[in-house]
Amino acid sequence: MKVHFVTEGSVGAYGDAPRKEECDVLLFGFGGLGEVDYCRELAGETQKLEDAAILSRELHCVVIAGAYTDSCGMRYKSAVIAEKGRILGVADMLHATEEEDFKSGAHLKVYETSVGKLGLCVGEDLYYPSVAETLALCDADVIFNVFGGAEDFAPQLMMRACAFCSGVPVCMCAEGIAQIAFPDGEVALRTAKRECDFAFTPSREYRLTTVRSRGLARRKREDY
Repeated sequence: MKVHFVTEGSVGAYGDAPRKEECDVLLFGFGGLGEVDYCRELAGETQKLEDAAILSRELHCVVIAGAYTDSCGMRYKSAVIAEKGRILGVADMLHATEEEDFKSGAHLKVYETSVGKLGLCVGEDLYYPSVAETLALCDADVIFNVFGGAEDFAPQLMMRACAFCSGVPVCMCAEGIAQIAFPDGEVALRTAKRECDFAFTPSREYRLTTVRSRGLARRKREDY
């Protein structure tokens, strides 16, 4: 799988550029689509979602782009995934704190694509390993995270933890930074380039884990 990261610039600007990279997945951060108002999109006043769909058809790849979506005044951090000229879905960040101007979004989903099963982890959901573990249990081959500013150590640390705990590679595209962590917990890529490529082969490794616990008595009960 070859992933092309675009850490600066929009989907529209990339589509208008004369030179485009061949890849399996084209990944943008929140600058990819920026502010997306669903009402304006439905009214035809803007076409940002359409731009992502068209780009996926022209480049014959999966396009994943972050967005700040607005649904009747409710704002969310979201990630849009498109392939073959159509929008496969929009994932929202699940965990929103009181300090933020965003709401908690919709359910998790793994998307079936021609390059594999892709899970989307949006924004600070990266800080909750249960999100990555859930996507892994739903059979994701790779988890893609769109993030805002990743200036301190926490996003990289949690990206590594999510990859290690879930057993699935995690690819992050943030403002000015692209990163990948593998299931062994090591960072395979970290670069501040505006655009970069990284190719790898997702592998499926499984391990049988047993747990010794107390409770759930074996004796047969007759009182219920």
